[in-house]
Amino acid sequence: MFDEKDQVAVNTIRALSVDQIESANSGHPGLPMGAAPMAYTLWVDHLNVNPKDSKWINRDRFVLSAGHGSAMLYSILHLAGFDVSMDDLKQFRQLGSRTPGHPEYGYTDGVEATTGPLGQGVAQAVGMAMAEQHTAALFNTDQFQIIDHYTYAIVSDGDLMEGISYEACSYAGHQQLGKLIFLYDSNDISLDGDLDQAFAENIQTRFESQNWHYQKVEDGNDLDSITKAIEAAKLVKDQPSIIEVKTVIGFGSPDQGTAKVHGAPLGLDNWTSTKLVYQYDHEPFTVPEQTCQVFQEKVIERGQAKYQEWQRLFENYQESEPELAKAMQAAFAGELPEKYDEGLALVDASEKSEASRASSGKAIQALAAKIPYFWGGSADLSGSNKTMIKQSSDYMPANRQGNNVWFGVREFAMAAMMNGATLHGGNKIFGGTFFVFSDYLKAAVRLSALSKLPVTYVLTHDSVAVGEDGPTHEPIEHLAAFRSMPNVNVIRPADINETYVAWKIAVESKDRPTLLVLSRQNLPVLSNSQKLAEEGVRKGAYVISPAQTDQPDGLLIATGSEVALAIEAQKILADNKVNVSVVSMPSQNIFDEQNVEYREMILPNNVRNRVSIEMGSSYGWAKYVGLDGLSFSIDRFGASGPGEEVVEYLGFTADKIAQAYLDKFNG
Repeated sequence: MFDEKDQVAVNTIRALSVDQIESANSGHPGLPMGAAPMAYTLWVDHLNVNPKDSKWINRDRFVLSAGHGSAMLYSILHLAGFDVSMDDLKQFRQLGSRTPGHPEYGYTDGVEATTGPLGQGVAQAVGMAMAEQHTAALFNTDQFQIIDHYTYAIVSDGDLMEGISYEACSYAGHQQLGKLIFLYDSNDISLDGDLDQAFAENIQTRFESQNWHYQKVEDGNDLDSITKAIEAAKLVKDQPSIIEVKTVIGFGSPDQGTAKVHGAPLGLDNWTSTKLVYQYDHEPFTVPEQTCQVFQEKVIERGQAKYQEWQRLFENYQESEPELAKAMQAAFAGELPEKYDEGLALVDASEKSEASRASSGKAIQALAAKIPYFWGGSADLSGSNKTMIKQSSDYMPANRQGNNVWFGVREFAMAAMMNGATLHGGNKIFGGTFFVFSDYLKAAVRLSALSKLPVTYVLTHDSVAVGEDGPTHEPIEHLAAFRSMPNVNVIRPADINETYVAWKIAVESKDRPTLLVLSRQNLPVLSNSQKLAEEGVRKGAYVISPAQTDQPDGLLIATGSEVALAIEAQKILADNKVNVSVVSMPSQNIFDEQNVEYREMILPNNVRNRVSIEMGSSYGWAKYVGLDGLSFSIDRFGASGPGEEVVEYLGFTADKIAQAYLDKFNG
């Protein structure tokens, strides 16, 4: 049973949160004031964490999906003994502080996921829960339950309005993720005003229809009812749980229950009157001694006891299952097995042509044979994306060891769930769809990049060569859009060898996502790629076919399927006494990271006659071809017809490329 000390602790969370917001004159006080009781109850009665080892493998995961309530999370992390100081709280939302406006993974100790873009925290929590089940199946034994924890999230009305929440919750219910528990801050207010102006769903029937266990707590200040609901949720093994907690936004303030307290400071007068309601008489940024005691006993000491109990279990596990223990530690450290790339030997030009999506499929089989925690799937396109691991089974409720994930037609949720799985640790995950549908998941890729998560996106059908499916399925602006995103490897390989090296880069990555942009149509093995691709792709660009003279007259710079086309155009130009080099540039961002000497060697500054060749937008190519150069691109939507005819219709033939070069530079 909770008592007066617990109520003081709840009000301390509220006060520290509002103090941060008032000090910054910026933030969202409404959620912390209303949701503090549910957050407190979860942390002191249920959540198993160890602030002294915040990356403890078997900790419970907590995601504040409603990331605008970050001040509440920082307050709790401070009180719970994480590396979040009072000075950090005083620097809330200030430049360079460790308490940014919305939670950022890897930036603030104890923050499990970057949230704020509503709905993504929901899907990331689902990804964590699926990864918990998968890693448990890989590494647990009947005697040793080494991976055995819960994933909790606080979600808001805004989270549940976002389409990604439908996708992710549908998946979670179908997968029977019983160790996933949501606390729903149901306060009937959104930023613009009363919620019923835009959202009046029956949450119970919605979630029950998606195979979730539903409960409702009528009074969001009733700590005992909240903890009983969480206990009941933990007993449900074959369904995820949502607990709708009816709260009052901005509880205690003169403007409680209105949109006025959602996203603006209370102001001194309102805060003073609110503290009278709380019967909380302490100076700003002050923690009452009894609150320190409660968190010490109920969070810190309890968490350390659970941690020590687990450590003893793990020591016995290491003695009993040394190889399994070693494999588990390697998985959570993101370490690859020795000779993991043994099946990715580069091939010579005598090999038959094949689509880079097919080459990627071969790479996936080879990697899966060597990396036991390598898993993934597709948004219902595995046959086209070539993402099915043939030697493995499907990840399903009755088979958590399966490495093939059936994400369904849920592109956005797929990407965010992959982020969550990666945040959980112990696995390397990939997901696929058509490149044109990357628009659906771009916001999650952005969080992959911001969170420095080494997720791999397999994006096939990369150009107008898709053909008959027409403009709706033919990506044009997508490469330019993703290349503009910081901290993303965008790799468009030209043949099987470049594809294999691209996959090596992807699985070796520690701190950035990788987008593999792959063709539908067959690509020939380039003459020099067996010898040059390993280093060349890792440096982003390389001369795949040098000019016949020491000093080239010009450069043809191409990516993906267009590299072979550029080499054909090179031959035509040579017949016209024009000697050019062909540069394969599978990754602009990786090339840009090379030193000046290497970039000058590949793109000599004194060679001004340059043509970029790519079946997509010209945007971004100017920095490589310069003011004097030419971008042979597609700055319109595509067309429907047989792929080869569409490609020719849009001008992508060797003859037309060569003629464009001659018209531009030799006219």
